[in-house]
Amino acid sequence: MGSREWVCAAMLGLCASALAQPQEAQLRQGLAAARRGDYAAALAAWRPIAERGNSDAQNNLGVFYEQGRGVPRDFAAAASWYRRAAELGNPAGQNNLGVMYERGFGVARDPAEAARWYERAANRGEPNALNNLGVLLERGVGVPQNLARAAALYRQAADKGNDRAQNNLGVLYERGQGVPQDLKAAASWYTRAAQRGNSMAMNNLGVLYQEGRGVPTDTARANFWFTLSAADGNSNGAANRDSTSRRLTAQQREQVERLLSEWRAAHPR
Repeated sequence: MGSREWVCAAMLGLCASALAQPQEAQLRQGLAAARRGDYAAALAAWRPIAERGNSDAQNNLGVFYEQGRGVPRDFAAAASWYRRAAELGNPAGQNNLGVMYERGFGVARDPAEAARWYERAANRGEPNALNNLGVLLERGVGVPQNLARAAALYRQAADKGNDRAQNNLGVLYERGQGVPQDLKAAASWYTRAAQRGNSMAMNNLGVLYQEGRGVPTDTARANFWFTLSAADGNSNGAANRDSTSRRLTAQQREQVERLLSEWRAAHPR
């Protein structure tokens, strides 16, 4: 649930002041180094400006410490860098600190504190935080359960392209929780998430096609989505792929292979 961001928000546009331009250049240098796997160079670019209070660099260092990129994995150090970024109002840092509190990584597990940090980041429109806070509200973990607000937060994140939120919103529409039950809407949101590679949504969409709920019954298309889900490591997708594969006709098998070929051409790895 706790997705991370380490692409710096400041790198999306030009800095407002001349003073910020050298830091912008170092942020870009660090990102370029990280993308080519030169984590030592990324750290060398980011650490000096992080120490001087650049919240994007602070968040990025947190991700490196959390994931052990160029440094030994150290959850406490990661949480410390996230906190420095979060306290400066960095939305990604706020979300990532919330994840640490939710999971108990580098800090004592505290879902209520996680919700508070997610709330701050969500108020700034951070898509992962919108989804993460929605999950806590849906489950009633750290906050009172509120399915209607969970659905609203999922929609905000889903509209920003967050595939986890798109899948989660689809689940609520399928179940009629927090929103009126609408299987066509569920299928639509699952489709959007599945097209972005979300394996849970692929499996959920396959189930709808298999059962003819919200979409026409189509065992071949169901098997196609189950196969993609399984290929991404989803165990439910694998079980459903195997179950439907045994019932496919020769013509349906050809259809599945055609759909898979078209998918691979459109989504090269």
